[in-house]
Amino acid sequence: MLKVVVGLGNPGKQYEGTRHNIGFQVIDQLAFSGSAGPFQEKMGGIVSELREGDQKILLVKPQTFMNLSGNCVGQVMRFHKIQPENLLVVCDDMNLPVGKLRLRHKGSHGGNNGLRDIQSVLGEDYGRLKIGVGSPRNGEAVSHVLGRFSPAEKPVVEDAIILATQAVQCWWSMGIESAMNRFNGKGDSKD
Repeated sequence: MLKVVVGLGNPGKQYEGTRHNIGFQVIDQLAFSGSAGPFQEKMGGIVSELREGDQKILLVKPQTFMNLSGNCVGQVMRFHKIQPENLLVVCDDMNLPVGKLRLRHKGSHGGNNGLRDIQSVLGEDYGRLKIGVGSPRNGEAVSHVLGRFSPAEKPVVEDAIILATQAVQCWWSMGIESAMNRFNGKGDSKD
């Protein structure tokens, strides 16, 4: 069975390491830690195929910019005839403390414009893994999500990326409920 993991972010060097690109970082970690093939440009994104036993997982990083992620995700889903329960989207969340994980099998976009665009194409019935990036101190959301993590936050984020990678692996091998039970609330400094 084919499953799809989409990491949200913005393409381009200027966005590398920003809070908004934490989804890309999880995809890169999954590709690095597994038996993934090279990334190739397809359907508005860059896509790698990962094999785990007899299971095939597509790792996708949309290249359409965050706010237009639904275009790439919709193309991948239609082309491969993927049902929404076989999709997991990894993204940042300003409503969670830095590094905290939250998995859901469906729900609202929670203010994330990438999820909002995906939901305009697919509806709300797909899995998502949100990684906390903290809330803006000055109330300015755009500069916050396009900013980089502070030196104090970097180790927390590095740990969260590893935990998120484990959560995704649990999702594709054991299902969303198991992943939620095991990983929800993990990753912040109060664990």
